[in-house]
Amino acid sequence: MNEEFTDAHEESEDENFAAMFEESIARMGTKLQPGMQVEASILQIGPEWTFLDVGQKGEGVLSSAEIQDEEGNPKYALEDKISVYFVSRAGGELRFTTKIGGGSSGLEQYESAHASGIPVEGTFEAETKGGFTVKLGGNVRAFCPFSQSGFRRDETESIPGRSVSFRITQFGERGRNFVVSHRAILEEERERQREELRNTLKEGMVVKGHVTNIRDFGAFVDIGGIEGLLPISEVSYGRIEDINQVLSIDQELEVAVKKLDWESNRFSFSLRDTQADPWQKVGTIYKEGQQYPGVVSRLAPFGAFITLEDGIDGLLHISKLGEGKRIAHPQDVLKVGENIQVSIEKIDPDERRISLVPTGQESDAGAKSYTDAAPSAGLGTLGDLLKESQRKKGNKK
Repeated sequence: MNEEFTDAHEESEDENFAAMFEESIARMGTKLQPGMQVEASILQIGPEWTFLDVGQKGEGVLSSAEIQDEEGNPKYALEDKISVYFVSRAGGELRFTTKIGGGSSGLEQYESAHASGIPVEGTFEAETKGGFTVKLGGNVRAFCPFSQSGFRRDETESIPGRSVSFRITQFGERGRNFVVSHRAILEEERERQREELRNTLKEGMVVKGHVTNIRDFGAFVDIGGIEGLLPISEVSYGRIEDINQVLSIDQELEVAVKKLDWESNRFSFSLRDTQADPWQKVGTIYKEGQQYPGVVSRLAPFGAFITLEDGIDGLLHISKLGEGKRIAHPQDVLKVGENIQVSIEKIDPDERRISLVPTGQESDAGAKSYTDAAPSAGLGTLGDLLKESQRKKGNKK
């Protein structure tokens, strides 16, 4: 009689505790669903079970084997934060996992992972028609279509042998129709990163990224969470004729955030804004009336653009060319890439414009109006001397 009473009492206590646990969860306004990902803090690490604080009434438990290295040592310490997936609730205990697929996972576990959305661990094996075979724990095989691999076509040869996480997209016929996706995992992580960026990223900030695609008008840069355009005009202060000579696919960059448009999903970056502005030298190193070497960078009907250094160009107007003779186009006397000695005639700092003249023409009327240089006091040519002699004779008469 006493034993029956004790059993009934214990059963009643278990039911009451479970009811109280469910009630506390409801009061917190958070109902855990199988497959839900949460942030947890490690409270205690035991030989078999690790206890977690998941922000709920009651502790979560996780198999300690999931957070051990190959030698059986814990990879985390107390109070470390880890991401875990909710598996089930029983008698007030919250069971979690980091992933499924290690060790001797059986088909039942994969079926459960498919139903709850828990990721699984696997390794890409050989390439097959339309995709790859994937080896999971327990010597279970699945198929990953190439479109769901999360890799580019030019990375095909390096994919086999890579161990990553997958989402089970199809599980039927007791595992004979088993399809997984690594791309789904990447997209979920990308969405999480995007939400974090939306709360923290501001225009003007400098961030790290890598080049994903290159076009004539610029390059696309992924900063982890969003991808944006790096226009060719924002790559450098200097003029760029071929962007492929400056950037390459997968190149790591530090870029400044130029524009954020979350509604239209349009973002732009600048590499130039992370560099020193060469125009700071104009007025100090580069001054009106001084001579400098330059390179013809571009020819236009109205004149030639001369590069003094990357990011500092000046215009040599067509009227200053031809040594006094009228020419139809600057190409009649200059060619792109040609070295030339020039003098700065005028600097317009507001418009960032520099007017140039060929060295030797600094005393032209135009040059005089922009410099304080005095006219040459030299004797001049033989013709000038003869004219001056005739003038003096006329004055004596």
